[in-house]
Amino acid sequence: MKAETFLSDDYTPAEDEPFMNERQLEYFRRKLHTWKADLMGDSKNTIEGLQDSARSVPDIADRASEETDRALELRTRDRQRKLVAKIDAALRRIENGEYGYCEVTGEPISLKRLDARPIATMSLEAQERHERREKVHRDD
Repeated sequence: MKAETFLSDDYTPAEDEPFMNERQLEYFRRKLHTWKADLMGDSKNTIEGLQDSARSVPDIADRASEETDRALELRTRDRQRKLVAKIDAALRRIENGEYGYCEVTGEPISLKRLDARPIATMSLEAQERHERREKVHRDD
């Protein structure tokens, strides 16, 4: 078991330090764990809310409105479930020493991009190329 890396609460990864050093990795590990915990808490609240609202509503308009709300909530939770899987994959990349590097080019992903989207797997340039190709093929 490796020693825990000290990280002050106001630490932010900087471009002038070695890329993906222990402090940066710990910063992103904590960020991902916090994000995942928040999503899991939201999910638990949704389950409890759905169980509480599983009552019979006599008015058809109210029932339709409640069903629409429930469907929207379930779609949101499904997106969050997929996001949790991406967070888990990012945490595995941290453990494997692959985190922060573009899966297409192998180049480092910018710290600003990782800070904004810690589950990013491609550099901004590679992501833009990917989206352009996707758009071209979608238009066919």
